[in-house]
Amino acid sequence: MKNTALTHIHEKLGAKMVPFAGYNMPVQYEGVNAEHETVRNGVGVFDVSHMGEFILKGPKALDLIQSVTTNDASKLFDGRAQYSCLPNETGGIVDDLLVYRIAEEEYLLVVNASNIEKDWNWIKSKNTFGVEMTDISDNMSLLAVQGPKATETLQKLTDVVLSDVKYYHFTKGKFAGVDNVILSATGYTGSGGFELYIPNEVAEEVWNKVFEAGEEFGIKPIGLAARDTLRLEMGFCLYGNDIDDTTSPLEAGLGWITKFTKEFTNSANLLKQKEEGVTRKLVAFEMIDRGIPRHDYPIVDATGNVIGKVTSGTMSPSMKVAIGLGYVTNEFSAEGSEIYLDIRNKNIKAKVVKLPFYKA
Repeated sequence: MKNTALTHIHEKLGAKMVPFAGYNMPVQYEGVNAEHETVRNGVGVFDVSHMGEFILKGPKALDLIQSVTTNDASKLFDGRAQYSCLPNETGGIVDDLLVYRIAEEEYLLVVNASNIEKDWNWIKSKNTFGVEMTDISDNMSLLAVQGPKATETLQKLTDVVLSDVKYYHFTKGKFAGVDNVILSATGYTGSGGFELYIPNEVAEEVWNKVFEAGEEFGIKPIGLAARDTLRLEMGFCLYGNDIDDTTSPLEAGLGWITKFTKEFTNSANLLKQKEEGVTRKLVAFEMIDRGIPRHDYPIVDATGNVIGKVTSGTMSPSMKVAIGLGYVTNEFSAEGSEIYLDIRNKNIKAKVVKLPFYKA
């Protein structure tokens, strides 16, 4: 089991630690609902240092990225980030990721912790371009400082004008006394904030300074359980649940990051799928009857015929209603469609709704 540079701090704070993607990670501190509300209303800090980071360098770095990702990375400029995915050759997804353009011939790819080795081997197998690839995952820490008070908190620690950094943009600057910190206006919560990429050796120092800066706003450490409820309220996909090696980006509602203005892995087959239409779709739903959706619960129609399955579900801390994501056949994918969850052999009613669930 790997530790992050901050594991000892989480243990000292009394976090409940769990194995996650090969790392010893804090799942919660004071409780999921309280931590969730801290991020929605104030500011919270996640240690997401288990994520993977690859540097791609060279004259053909963009060519490699264009060939392995679905989104159009040619639209990036220095200081711009992009959400994308790595399609496989059989119609599914190797992983979803962030692509950062650091410079004209240098990019940072940020991948899911559980897929670091898989993604590295996949991209390397496609590197016929002579691109220099470096895996810096084990040397980097990543803090996600999220919530409406995040910018105000972080501004105390840098001369960079953070309010000028737009969503999905980033800058490099001095932060908390550390040079060349990537300050990225990204995050998986829907409540605003930044992600900070810092070397392991200064992680604890930066963590402490962030907590001092946010003290007046009631800053708190937040675990992975609240990260999951926050992202689900926004309808953000979680790899391994809502998307995987068997789900097409078009089925998953990721057509907006699937650009057919270029060729990429399996693009011809995905284009054919787009033209012919998918047979199932990932939908968002709210429970009408009492019951909490869980991963892999069957979704059925009014007569009990299986029409899909739940991929993510929870009781929404913000809205106090049970919500979920799941794949259903096309005829049940329209907003307002009535569907049922088979929970312990009872059909529990739900309805398909539009994302995001949570609207600030």
